[in-house]
Amino acid sequence: VWWVHNTNLWLKKQNLANNYMNIIIVGPPGAGKGTQSDKIVSKYQLFKISTGDLLRNEIKKKTLLGKKIEKIVNSGSLVSDNIINDLIEKIVSDKKYKNKIIFDGYPRNIQQAKNLNTLLKKHEQKIDLVISLKVSLDLIVKRITGRLVCSKCGNIFNEFFNPPPSNLTCCKDGFLKRRSDDNVKTVKKRHETYENLTKPLLDHYSKSGLLKNIGGENKIEEIAAKIAGFINLIQGWLWKIWS
Repeated sequence: VWWVHNTNLWLKKQNLANNYMNIIIVGPPGAGKGTQSDKIVSKYQLFKISTGDLLRNEIKKKTLLGKKIEKIVNSGSLVSDNIINDLIEKIVSDKKYKNKIIFDGYPRNIQQAKNLNTLLKKHEQKIDLVISLKVSLDLIVKRITGRLVCSKCGNIFNEFFNPPPSNLTCCKDGFLKRRSDDNVKTVKKRHETYENLTKPLLDHYSKSGLLKNIGGENKIEEIAAKIAGFINLIQGWLWKIWS
């Protein structure tokens, strides 16, 4: 019994040393979730999961489910929570990803949060931290409507914050394009939808003691440092419990 207990304790500590934890990062479109998720993945060796990527990958693989998803997307309808759950469970059930996931922009509502909690419990996992990036609507509008993509080389700029340098040979006005949905009306509509759906979700995680709000208007590295501080704090707290 003694050696079993101590072996389990050692394994738990090894999990902490290897940064085993599941994180959710939420924020309105244009808040910088993807940028911060990538930094967390790099620093803590986690795996980023976004429903958009999962759907695109399934379509790309041309599976039966992928063909079904493609038909739904092309019709302009929303993919059902049941399909999303199936895709999420494929990841959660894989031991490669166990307790090493950052969920980027998922869940988006209370029902999805309950579904995720059920899936994680089924596979002996849980959420350790929920990060909410707070950004004003005015800044989000500038971040998205100012976005310019060079159709020749793929470089991304922003006319307000990162305009294309004049000395670049390919990124000229003729090659700089805007996405058709990068307009003020669409951005404001998305933001309104996000606020309406996400407020109950954030209240849910706040009551659970998992939610940490972070200002998303600071420099990228400053935001990353604050997120790292919360992650390190949680890891230190868990270490004391298991010591």
